[in-house]
Amino acid sequence: MDRVFRSFKGLPSQERVAAMMVRHGLRVEGGSVYCGDIEQSDAAMARAAGVDRRVVRSTIERIEADPELRGVFSRLRSTLLMSDVAPLLGCTSLEIVPTDARMPGILACITDLIYRKGLTVRQAVVDDPGDREESHLMVVVDGEIPAEILPAIRDCKGVASVMLR
Repeated sequence: MDRVFRSFKGLPSQERVAAMMVRHGLRVEGGSVYCGDIEQSDAAMARAAGVDRRVVRSTIERIEADPELRGVFSRLRSTLLMSDVAPLLGCTSLEIVPTDARMPGILACITDLIYRKGLTVRQAVVDDPGDREESHLMVVVDGEIPAEILPAIRDCKGVASVMLR
């Protein structure tokens, strides 16, 4: 993602719009922005990003004019994040903060522990907004997670903290 954001160096307002688009999985296609099949207006995006609507338009034009940016932004997709509604669905959500998001095997260790307890993972999402220091792993599990599994998850290599949600 660093390569993508370098294209907006010196253009902080456009960078803010592009970051919002990445964070929400907003796709650029034919001069318009979409969340799934729903077209997003420049004005609505501008309000959400805290910029003028002309900044949104110039960001879209920059994306469409650059083959690398167009390649990335034309393939973005939004995804349902179940963590906030997990309790309403009879699930439990874990939020894991890594010590270093580049460390391999964090997800493997956690899902192995969950598997050994006979639980089913409904969703696992790594939220990496581009700054690896703010990365989080969200794991949604069917049913309740036994309390004794939490210390074992904390002991996984690369785990800084675990929050039950």
